[in-house]
Formats: sequence, structure tokens, C-alpha cells
Amino acid sequence: MRIPLGNEMMTTVRLATGGVCALKGLDIDASEDCKVCVTESLLLLSHAGFGQAEIGFSDEEGLRVFVGGMGQREAGKPCPEDEISAALLGALASDVCMEKKGETVISVSFRFAP
Repeated sequence: MRIPLGNEMMTTVRLATGGVCALKGLDIDASEDCKVCVTESLLLLSHAGFGQAEIGFSDEEGLRVFVGGMGQREAGKPCPEDEISAALLGALASDVCMEKKGETVISVSFRFAP
């Protein structure tokens, strides 16, 4: 799914992510962790200056999630919260991969197993 990056979309994305997690059979704790990881990934992309994001879910060894920045990127500013976002992703999800261009995060992928 493609969305504009804005606070007004976070609730919608969290609800959609929760639905996908339920279909995959993730328990409530893993589902909540996955929603946090998607939100934190979107925040990283927003701080990097992206105006839109693409979110994809695949049935790969559990649930694999991909979140990538889309469109022309404005000059983003590093945020102190970005380190917290990265730490949360590493603590909550498996196989976390952050693709960067220079110091800028352009995509994040991670996995949750049922």
C-alpha cells in the first residue's frame, strides 16, 4: 500500500498492520510489536524527508514487512529520536535491515514469526 507520510495516516496504517498480523496468526503481543515497528519505520522515513511511503507485507518465514520511502525527498534533518526508532526495531523484530543512502534511511524491512 502507498500512503502519504503524515500523522493523520498512522492510525490507518496501524489498523491495517493489525489486520495483516491477525490473518498471519501472530499473537497479540507480536501484533502490537509489529505495529510499533511499522510506525517507527515510517517516522524514520518522514525524518529523512520523504513525503510518501510504500508498505508491503509478504508471507516469508512468518510475516515480512517492507517500508520504503517514495517520491522526491526533501532535505531531512537527523532526529535524536531516530536512534530510539532503530533500537526499537532491533529489539522487537527479527532480520531487521535498514537500507541507507549515505546517512539517510531509504527503506526498512523486518520479520515476525508466528
